[in-house]
Amino acid sequence: MALTVDGGSGKEELKTQFMTREGTYKLMTLSEYSRPNRVGYTNMQGSTSVKVSFVTLPDPNGHGDRICFNIGRELYVFIYKGVKKAADLTKPVDKKMYKGTNPTCHDFNMQNMTSDSVSLLVGFSTGQVQLIDPIKKELSKLYNEERFIDKTKVTCIRWVPNSSNLFLVSHSSGQLYLYNEELPCGTSAPHYQLFKQGESYAIHTCKTKSTRNPLYRWVIGNEGVSINEFSFSPCGNYLAIVSQDGFLRVFHYDTMELVGSARSYFGGFLCVCWSPDSKYIVVGGEDDLVTVWSFHERRIVARGQGHHSWVSVVAFDSYTSTFGNISSGGTNTNNSTEWNSDNGGGSGNSGGDGNGPDKVDTCYRLGSVGQDTQLCLWDITDDILRQKPTTRTRNSFVCNSLSSNFNCTAKPTLHANSFMINATSNSAGSNSTTVAGSATAKEKEKDSSESIPSFTQRLGIGFDRKENLNHKRSLSKGASIHLSNNFSDDPMRLIGTNSCPRFDECPLMEPLVCKKIAHERLTALVFREDCFVAACQDGYVYTWARPGKMVSDGDFVTFS
Repeated sequence: MALTVDGGSGKEELKTQFMTREGTYKLMTLSEYSRPNRVGYTNMQGSTSVKVSFVTLPDPNGHGDRICFNIGRELYVFIYKGVKKAADLTKPVDKKMYKGTNPTCHDFNMQNMTSDSVSLLVGFSTGQVQLIDPIKKELSKLYNEERFIDKTKVTCIRWVPNSSNLFLVSHSSGQLYLYNEELPCGTSAPHYQLFKQGESYAIHTCKTKSTRNPLYRWVIGNEGVSINEFSFSPCGNYLAIVSQDGFLRVFHYDTMELVGSARSYFGGFLCVCWSPDSKYIVVGGEDDLVTVWSFHERRIVARGQGHHSWVSVVAFDSYTSTFGNISSGGTNTNNSTEWNSDNGGGSGNSGGDGNGPDKVDTCYRLGSVGQDTQLCLWDITDDILRQKPTTRTRNSFVCNSLSSNFNCTAKPTLHANSFMINATSNSAGSNSTTVAGSATAKEKEKDSSESIPSFTQRLGIGFDRKENLNHKRSLSKGASIHLSNNFSDDPMRLIGTNSCPRFDECPLMEPLVCKKIAHERLTALVFREDCFVAACQDGYVYTWARPGKMVSDGDFVTFS
C-alpha cells in the first residue's frame, strides 16, 4: 500500500506499509505528532533537524510514555499514546517557543524521574543549554547563558549513564563539555589547564579557585571540526564520538583513553549507535553508507549500501535482534524475536536430545534513515560478522589502553572525589592487533555489478571494484602505514587499513527493506516495543506499528 501525492512534477509514492520476515509494519495515521495546528514546518532552509526523545515515567496504569520533539524554534512535550490511541495534539504537556535561537537536541534523565517529575536537557543553535521539568514546570536552569564557554551550535546532549546530575554536551566547534547541573557556569570565560592528551584529542580542566562548569573540556580532532554526535555504550563504560572529519573515535570514559577508531570512506560521519550488547558500533554519514565496527576486533567488519544520500540516523532494534541462546521451549532470554529455519535464523537443538538450549545465530536488526527520505532495515548476521580478515597485514592504529578481554557487564559508579564515572571493568593495557578485512567472492561480484547508484558513486569514490583498486589515493598492497602523532593529519593514508578497508576488502550488506516513507529528509528514528517512530524535516513524527500490534479493516482499526 502506498500514499500517492501529485507534486506537480509527477506522482510520488510514500509507503504506508511494508513487509519483513516477522510480518507487516503499518503506518498509524492517527498517531501522527506535529504542531497542535498540524501545520508542517515549511522553512527547511538552514533549519535545525527535528529530533525525538522518549521517556517512560513510572505509572501503574501504563500511561507513562512522554515524547519530546523540536520544530523550528518550538519545543513540544506530549503524552505518547503509540499504537493504542490517536494522538491528542490539543493538550501538550509542555510547549515552548524561543526567540533568536532554535532547539537542536534534547535528552530526558532516566535516573531521577518520578510519576510527576522528569528532567529534560535542551541544547540550542547558539550554544546555550537549558534544563527544564516539562511536568512540574518549576525547574528552569540555563548553562552557557552568556556563551562564554562555547558560542557554536550544540550538536548532541546526553546525561551521563547512572548519574542524576552529570551531562555531556558537544558543539560544532569540535569540543565536548562535561557539566554538573548543580554547579554554576561563572560570569567570565573559563581558563583551562591540560589534564590529558592522546592521539588527536586533548582533555582540559577548568582552572578556578572554586568548582564550576564545565568540569572538563574535550577537544576532539582538529579545532573547528564539528562533533556531530556521540553515544554511550549500553554498559555505560565507553563513549563513541563521530566528527565531521570522518572519524569514529571510541574512548574508555573513565580513563579517558582512546581505545579504537575508524575512518569514513568519504566525507564526515553524522550519526552513531551501539549494539544492545555493546559489541558493535554502527555509524552513518556523507559516504551514504552504514558502517559496522567491531569493538573486539577493532576493525570495520561490514558496510551497508542502500541509501542514495547522506545517512542521518542509525539505530539498533533490540526487539527484533537475536544474540546468544534461547531455551528449547522457545523463550528468548534477550526479549528478541525468535526465528525459525524458514526465516533465516538458527534452528535445531544444539544438544541433540531435545532438552538442551537451542543455539540461535546472532542477527542484529539495524535501522537507518537519511536525506534521501528512505528508511532502510538491515540484518547484520553471523555470516557477515564471522568473516575473517585476510592474512595480508597492514600496520594500523593499535590501541594500548584497553585489554582485549572486553568486559561491558560491570556497572559504573560515580567516583566520590570527581565528576567522572568510575567504571569497574578491566582496562589493563594490552596490544590489540588487527588485520584488514576481506569480502567473499560473491560480495566482490556484487560490489562490481549490483551496487546501487548513490551520491558517492556519482563522485566516483571507489564503488566500482576496478576503479577502487586503481584509485590514485589507495595504497599498494605491501605498503605499511605508520600513523603520525595526529592520525587525522592525512586521513587518506588510512584507506586500505582496518580503520578504512577498501570496498573489495569488506563485506557489503544490502538492506532487507528500503522504502520511501517521507517527502522531506528523515531526521529521527526510535525503535520501541510495539512500534518504531520516525520524524522528518517538515515537522511530522510518524508511528509505525509492528506486526501483530494492529489490524487494519478498511477505515476501522482494531488492535490485537
